[in-house]
Amino acid sequence: MDKAAVSPFNPVLKGTKVIVYDSTLRDGEQTPGVAFSPEQKAAIARMLDDAGVHQIEAGFPAVSENEVRTIRTISELGLKADILALSRVTKGDIDAAVDAGVDMVLLFVGTSEIHLKYKMKKTREEVLAMTADALDYCKARGVPASVSAEDTTRTDLDFLMQFYRESEANGAARVGVTDTLGCATPEAIEFLVTRARQEVKVPIALHLHNDFGLATANAIAGVKAGAAAVTTTVNGIGERAGNVPLEQFAVALKYLYSLDIGIDCTKMKALSDHICQVSGLHKPRNQPLVGTNVFAHESGIHVAAILNCPMTYESIPPEAVGNERHIIMGKKTGVNYVKRRLEEMRIEATDQQAAEICKRIKELGEKKGRVSNAEFNDIVAQVIPTASP
Repeated sequence: MDKAAVSPFNPVLKGTKVIVYDSTLRDGEQTPGVAFSPEQKAAIARMLDDAGVHQIEAGFPAVSENEVRTIRTISELGLKADILALSRVTKGDIDAAVDAGVDMVLLFVGTSEIHLKYKMKKTREEVLAMTADALDYCKARGVPASVSAEDTTRTDLDFLMQFYRESEANGAARVGVTDTLGCATPEAIEFLVTRARQEVKVPIALHLHNDFGLATANAIAGVKAGAAAVTTTVNGIGERAGNVPLEQFAVALKYLYSLDIGIDCTKMKALSDHICQVSGLHKPRNQPLVGTNVFAHESGIHVAAILNCPMTYESIPPEAVGNERHIIMGKKTGVNYVKRRLEEMRIEATDQQAAEICKRIKELGEKKGRVSNAEFNDIVAQVIPTASP
């Protein structure tokens, strides 16, 4: 069901091509305390593929031999999605990725002054040379490579553009803007993507973190500026505050920007629930789109309107993301919903009886929050002794 009631003032991005390369299995697994088994990783890969995700970053082969075997297993599943793996700009990492059977190697190297000094302990010239050698080696191994400048958003602009130009000249299939600390604004991402597109002809990829809660907004700003690929994770899991949530990005593009990128949005709730189950991570009830409260209504005024037309308080139907509508009974319940429930139960009630039932629901809701169906049935039986719910 694609019917939606979104703002008519939203811009339209129809015709824009965007690749989603999901990193739930790599950056998502870097969430502290999370470790997927090989079987869980294969199952997640199948679910991502079934949902239409274009590319799956299956892992970081340099982590262990077991990681290499797991990535190889995923590469051999026969999925429609391309399988990618992360690699530093070293021959050992590249060999591990290629030997795992991936379709593309995701090279990364630090480029900001703070990374060069304290992490890489290399000069700019040395990083450029290492990247060129890594790209040459990927070509020799017969696998295309993407190159990302780690900590892009704190990198000197002139050096960053030189890094992109030389990466393209050395055969990079695409270059990446990486907001490693999630400290950039949508305006900054728009500027960097726009500038990069002026410097190189290869596609621009985005890898964005959510430390300031701006990952989805930054991803959309990047796409509007011409970025062609975006990293996501289910539920936005990942290091620290996580990454761009797959469900928010795909659904926002489809319903807010009229851009269907081929992701089956009806699979989002099931994916979200599965990742919570296998990761052990809690999902807030108010998690956008896939939380249990997102299509839940209690306020009498809201419920009365929802009963007449769900679009009064739902911009998209819950089925659009595989979610469900819930009408909650409690202190804010209105008499209109009580009457509707009684009609559905084929129980005749006077206006006075319906009002009394509503009053008792409110009183119980004030004491304990939600009123369950069983408690509702008990109240009905007390007010209307002849009723048999």
